[in-house]
Amino acid sequence: MLWGFVVRHCAAAGQEPEAGLTGEGIRSADELADLLQGEGIDAIVSSPYRRARESVEPLAARLGLPVSIDDRLIEHRLSPEPVDEWREYVRRAFSEPHLRAPNGESSAETLERARAALSAVVEGGYRRPLIATHGLLLSLLLHSLDPSFGYTGWEQMGNPEAYALFGRFPELRFQLWGA
Repeated sequence: MLWGFVVRHCAAAGQEPEAGLTGEGIRSADELADLLQGEGIDAIVSSPYRRARESVEPLAARLGLPVSIDDRLIEHRLSPEPVDEWREYVRRAFSEPHLRAPNGESSAETLERARAALSAVVEGGYRRPLIATHGLLLSLLLHSLDPSFGYTGWEQMGNPEAYALFGRFPELRFQLWGA
């Protein structure tokens, strides 16, 4: 049974919270709306980051739905300062859930907030919600559902990328949608 969708945002002009979509990202958001508009989506919940919101706004407009914001869907907070070995921290995040960069968030903490956001959507009683978020948070969530999805899955993830979730929360399965 199809439960809903999780989407990684479209191509963005940067990593800061207010970075908007690039021209390519704007086109991709319209294509994402084309892909998903007939899927019975009845709620859209997004990270507050501009790139995530803008990625689902065309779909929300077509469906006549508001975009609800959930702060728990922000990207994994690696560190407030630049980290030279950031890719190594990302790689290890999949096998060492309590590892954290200096003053950063562990993948276990990121996953806890992601699951809490999903739980809140489930409690909302929607038939087929869509959740818009970010690459590493989404990858950690997918890894928690299927441990074979890890660093390589994160590396290969596109902008945007849509996954269908099947089953009942919290025991869900996923598949790439529209590939």
